[in-house]
Amino acid sequence: MITTDSGDMTAMTTGINYGSLMHQAMRGLIRSVLEGVRTGGLPGEHHFFITFDTGHPDVEIADWLSDRYPGEMTVVMQHWFDNLVVTEDGFAVTLNFGDAPERLYIPYDAILTFVDPSVEFGLRFENTDGGEDADTSLVPAPSQVDDSADASAPQDDEDEQEDPERQEAEVVSLDTFRK
Repeated sequence: MITTDSGDMTAMTTGINYGSLMHQAMRGLIRSVLEGVRTGGLPGEHHFFITFDTGHPDVEIADWLSDRYPGEMTVVMQHWFDNLVVTEDGFAVTLNFGDAPERLYIPYDAILTFVDPSVEFGLRFENTDGGEDADTSLVPAPSQVDDSADASAPQDDEDEQEDPERQEAEVVSLDTFRK
């Protein structure tokens, strides 16, 4: 029973949305990790593959990037990134795309996957029809990364193009990051 401001007792009619609470907690974890990177840099071999929904209304990316990646995009924070700003709702960072620095703003609720392959840690956020049945799960991380590739360039695999008719998010295969 819940007591209202008037003192009336009313029955609780909705359940606890554990999926939503889990999403909030895991996105808070990402925020904490990024705050640590902002203040102290990336320690050791840590680096991140962050896949996000480019169609999210609060994502801010260059038009040419949203044209090239109309559904989702994976960025890598590893060797070069600049001006990392971490807020309550998202983060902004400047990344290098083939010698062209671009500023991105990514809200936490646009993130589809967050992976740190150096410690085999990963999160996947799935959202179906408004998020009521949202699911958060751990995803396997690649064991090795090809350091010869531009670390902050998005990974582009022609076979994994976003289907504009699809309603659910699709996770990019991390096998493309293996040697």
